[in-house]
Amino acid sequence: MPSIADFEAMLAAGRDNSLLRFSLGNEYLKQGDAAQAAEHLRRAVEHDPKYSAAWKLLGRALTDIEAWQDALAAYQQGIAVAEARGDKQAAKEMGVFARRIMKRLGLESDD
Repeated sequence: MPSIADFEAMLAAGRDNSLLRFSLGNEYLKQGDAAQAAEHLRRAVEHDPKYSAAWKLLGRALTDIEAWQDALAAYQQGIAVAEARGDKQAAKEMGVFARRIMKRLGLESDD
């Protein structure tokens, strides 16, 4: 299993792409560095705006650093991408996370 150092070396060698950025973001998130994870995950969705798993993980990283508005926006974009691709489960999961943030921000009533 590649480590953060391995992924960073690939990045330094010029192999920048959505999967590498997603992998880096995922590893930083596992290490508890959500801010660094968010940076790489933002780049992942810049490389591939239709990467629903990256949108979902970006939303999680942003939630972890309490960037609520940005996390909500990431989940909303991820939901749109997932629905367009027919990935109903991912859309449903991100919808749950988005509603929790909306409730936290006072943007949604208790149902």
